[in-house]
Amino acid sequence: MPHAHDHDHACTDPKHHVSDARAFVQAVQRACHERGLRLTPIRERVLELIAEAGKPIKAYDLLDQVRQSKGVGADAPPTVYRALDFLMANGFVHKLSSVNAFVACHHPSSAQHSVPFLICDRCHSAVELEDRAVVEQLEQRAKALGFQPQAQTLEVHGLCAQCAELPAD
Repeated sequence: MPHAHDHDHACTDPKHHVSDARAFVQAVQRACHERGLRLTPIRERVLELIAEAGKPIKAYDLLDQVRQSKGVGADAPPTVYRALDFLMANGFVHKLSSVNAFVACHHPSSAQHSVPFLICDRCHSAVELEDRAVVEQLEQRAKALGFQPQAQTLEVHGLCAQCAELPAD
């Protein structure tokens, strides 16, 4: 039987999956092992940087941080983009197109999935909204119009609860 506090799911906390970047990377390592995927050092490093960021991080910021790492030279951009492609394709990170940035997935052990995000325009936090009904309703409405959805990422912009309480700039 559901409890009244079930709506306060941990995944609605912006820090849910990034408060412990090491544990997040370990969860992805386990998922890769279980699925027979190869988490190369560069893939792991990119994943770690995204998890450590604690909010959406842009590709060029990832590139800068990877370049500062030991042993990475001029070939960093294509290597980082290939790592991002791998991480997205396997559902470990999400790309937020409206802000052109990447965020760690709340559920690294599950397959790639459609997710609604709430993005704060002031502090730039992104919350992965735990509401499968929203995703399913969008998919059903699209299919009713004869559209065959392949993937979706719903991005809702506004102010998070903390920023909404602050005075306007």
